[in-house]
Amino acid sequence: MAAALAITGEGGHYNGRMTLFVVLSCMMAAMGGVIFGYDIGIAGGVTSMEPFLKRFFPEVYRKMKEDTKISNYCKFDSQLLTSFTSSLYVAGLIATFLASSVTKAFGRKPSILAGGAAFLAGSALGGAAFNVYMLIFGRILLGVGVGFANQAVPLYLSEMAPPRYRGAINNGFQFSIGIGALVANLINFGTEKIEGGWGWRISLAMAAVPASILTVGALFLPETPSSLIQNSIDHDKAKILLQQIRGTEDVQAELDDLVKASTVSKTIKHPFKKIIQRKYRPQLVMAIAIPFFQQVTGINVIGFYAPILFRTIGIGESDSLMSSVITGVIGAGSTFISMLIVDKFGRRTLFMVGGIQMFVSQMLIGGIMASQLGDHGTVSKGYAYLVIVLICIYVAGFGLSWGPLGWLVPSEIYQLEIRSAGQSITVAVSFVFTFIVAQTFLSMLCHFKAGIFFFFGGWVVVMTAFVYFLLPETKNVPIEQMEKVWKKHWFWKKFVGEEDENLKIQGV
Repeated sequence: MAAALAITGEGGHYNGRMTLFVVLSCMMAAMGGVIFGYDIGIAGGVTSMEPFLKRFFPEVYRKMKEDTKISNYCKFDSQLLTSFTSSLYVAGLIATFLASSVTKAFGRKPSILAGGAAFLAGSALGGAAFNVYMLIFGRILLGVGVGFANQAVPLYLSEMAPPRYRGAINNGFQFSIGIGALVANLINFGTEKIEGGWGWRISLAMAAVPASILTVGALFLPETPSSLIQNSIDHDKAKILLQQIRGTEDVQAELDDLVKASTVSKTIKHPFKKIIQRKYRPQLVMAIAIPFFQQVTGINVIGFYAPILFRTIGIGESDSLMSSVITGVIGAGSTFISMLIVDKFGRRTLFMVGGIQMFVSQMLIGGIMASQLGDHGTVSKGYAYLVIVLICIYVAGFGLSWGPLGWLVPSEIYQLEIRSAGQSITVAVSFVFTFIVAQTFLSMLCHFKAGIFFFFGGWVVVMTAFVYFLLPETKNVPIEQMEKVWKKHWFWKKFVGEEDENLKIQGV
């Protein structure tokens, strides 16, 4: 490797460089993102395949093929169909709170291992399903896997990464989600063409591949230094690991900060009670607001239902799946660009640029569909492909901003004593609103029609303003010194600063 690069934060100086050890460990852990992305892509694709609909959702198939009176916007409105998609998120919501206890008590590695194993079981059940109940039970197991993985993996990446490169490495989680979705879209495009109508089984069962890699790979992952210190009184082991992952012998400054943070965290018996205290108000607000806003960008509508949406505007089954492949490539590519620039330009800049890009494209999509697509018939090919281009612009904006940063920012802002609880709240809120959006979108599409894009566009305005006024910049700040960022912020210092003043008055 090249000569060591100094890692500097606003509050201190850590020695070290990006090592191959860190890169390989984080690449393996980020497979947790691949399984999540694969599921999003597969669920959206198979629900647009006619043999799959005919076997498990015959009512939807009949409306699509035979009912000429039903509105274009209402053909896929089925609570059973949305239950197939959204059941995963109910299971994930419950699993993430169990994962919080496992992650804190036993470390990040066991949670990643449990997530891979549960996802592996769910993929086997889905591929072999012969009725809708078996199909949904498989989705529940997938949800348990995603719940554990989404709770542990972002923490693992943030704790392993050097502060200077934390943004790039943590954005690798969203990049992995994008890769998983892209692979799923490619597989759907291929399996849809299989004669005999059983291609959907391959799509669902192939989820076992990334799940197997994650499960086996987790066995060989090292624990993070933070976790080793938190769960052991032997700090020498953590120091040796820190020297390995930083590529230098001089890690005492970082080790001291980790030990100090761990000492504080061990005095906290109830982290969920702790995080609601006034001094942690900024972290609690971000733990709730950021995943909420990430879901009401409308991105999962594109992820889950892009093929259905494309069919709504008159694009054929095969072309709609190909269109999803294109949006998958755009999403993965823009996230990769975000990885490269997030630690140079900062989180706030990318949030601003991506927010403007998403808002403009959503307004244009809504306008085209409102003026060109009625309850019956289709839009012209020219407008249909223009909608695809605008969706690609929208996906690129999300991949640059709320996609990766929605996972990065929450994972890096918590002190160690509330880190596991904070991440669980983030993942839980994400699952709650993913479930709500997934469960209601097809019904909303039926009732709102083209207005659905104006609905999500309005939320993009709100979230962009929220970031501008209330989210401080966190690039290059060591994760154990992040509380200093809140003390300098014009609004949050009222909460964090007051706590410090109270401690001084009490003589603490």
